[in-house]
Amino acid sequence: MSQLQTDRTIRVKNYALSLGFHLVGIADATVDNAHNQQQLQAWLAAGYQAEMAWMANPKRQDIQACLPGVQSVICVALNYYTPHAHSEAPGVGKISRYGWGRDYHRVLGKRLKAFCQWLTKEFPEEHHRFYVDTGPVQDKVWAERAGLGWIAKNSNVITREYGSWVFLGEVLTTLALTPDQPHTKHCGTCTRCIEACPTEAIAAPFTVDANRCIAYHTIENRAEQLPPHIAPHLQNWVAGCDICQDVCPWNQRFAQPTNIEDFQPYPKHLAPKLAELATLSETEWDQRLTGSALRRIKPAMWRRNAQANLDHQP
Repeated sequence: MSQLQTDRTIRVKNYALSLGFHLVGIADATVDNAHNQQQLQAWLAAGYQAEMAWMANPKRQDIQACLPGVQSVICVALNYYTPHAHSEAPGVGKISRYGWGRDYHRVLGKRLKAFCQWLTKEFPEEHHRFYVDTGPVQDKVWAERAGLGWIAKNSNVITREYGSWVFLGEVLTTLALTPDQPHTKHCGTCTRCIEACPTEAIAAPFTVDANRCIAYHTIENRAEQLPPHIAPHLQNWVAGCDICQDVCPWNQRFAQPTNIEDFQPYPKHLAPKLAELATLSETEWDQRLTGSALRRIKPAMWRRNAQANLDHQP
C-alpha cells in the first residue's frame, strides 16, 4: 500500500469518528466473496427467509451491482445500548431495545449523508453511496470483514467494545483505501443463545430460521394470526425479541450506555400494557410511534401481538 493511500485512509476514518460513529472499519470490496454467496444461497434454499423475498435480491450477492467500480466498503457502527431493564410483570409487553428510541435509519442516515458529502468534496473524482439496512447489502458480512466484530451463533454482529448492541451502516466507495483485518470469531463453545430461544429459531450455529423467530413474526409477519408454534412462546414480546442477545456473555460483559440521546427510550416503549396495545387505535399508534423504526409494525399487528400474549398468559 502506498503512503498516500495510508494517509487517505487515516483521514477518512478520523472524519467518520468525528461525525460521532463509535466504530469504523474498511473492507476490500474487490476480494472474492464466493463463500458468503454460498452461505446465503444455502440459507435461501432452506427457506429460512420466510416471507422476506427481498433477501433474494441478486445485488445482495454482488456488491459491484450496488455501485459499479466499488473498491472499498467503509463500515460504521453506533452503540445504542441503554441500561433499562425489560419488565417481567404479567400483562406488560416487551419491545426490543433497538426500537426503544428514535428510528436508527434517521440517526445513522443523517451521519452517513454528511460523511458522503465530505467524501464527495474531498474526492470529487470518486463515487460514494451509503446504506442503512435498507438496500441489498450484507451489512453483517461486511462489518465482520472490516474488523468491527464477528457474526455470532445468533447471527448478530458482536463487537468487543459494545457487544451486539450496535446499529450498522456502510459507505460504498470507488476510493481505494487500506482494508482492516477481518475479525475472528469468539463464540467458542458457548451455546447460550441457541438454548435460550423459546422457539428454537437458531436452526444451527450461525443460522437463524425466520419461520421460527419471534422478532420476525412480531415485525414482518403480516398475517391476521400468529402461527401456533409461535404464539404460545412469545413471553410478552410484542415488537422484536432480545432473548438471544440478553443471554450472550459478551453483551453481559461489554455492554455500555450509549452517548447518543436519540437512542434513549420513549417512555411508552419501556413497559407498555398488553391490554392497551390489544386495543391500539390508529391515532394512538401514530402518537406513540412518531419518529420510531417500529412504525413498520402496523396497528393491527400490534393488536395481534398483544392479544396473542394475553391469550397465553401463564
